[in-house]
Amino acid sequence: MVSRAEAGQDAVFAALASPLRRQLLDLLRAGERNAGELAAAFDVSRPAVSQHLAVLQHADLVAERKSGRHRVYALRAAPLRSVGDWLGPYEDFWTERLDALGRHLRGRHGDPAAEERGR
Repeated sequence: MVSRAEAGQDAVFAALASPLRRQLLDLLRAGERNAGELAAAFDVSRPAVSQHLAVLQHADLVAERKSGRHRVYALRAAPLRSVGDWLGPYEDFWTERLDALGRHLRGRHGDPAAEERGR
């Protein structure tokens, strides 16, 4: 059985799978925007943008509020922490691999930075 936290994390990853939804989050990172402003940034229909916003809301990545006749959207970045938490071990993996490669290359060819400093 999937826990509530895992289901939330799955929703976040599913939401981030779309380049358009990632671009929506990028726009909202700069501050709140209404639906019309968001839709104007894309070459897709307003209903399509609304569907993408609904996916982002389901993942709790976007908050919506009404302001007069407009719907205003804001970024909710907290769920992105689960992405960072999941990616952390992979970042460590690649850091270790690249450090090992650097040590190997320095061992085979000397340390170019040390040689440069010696000049």
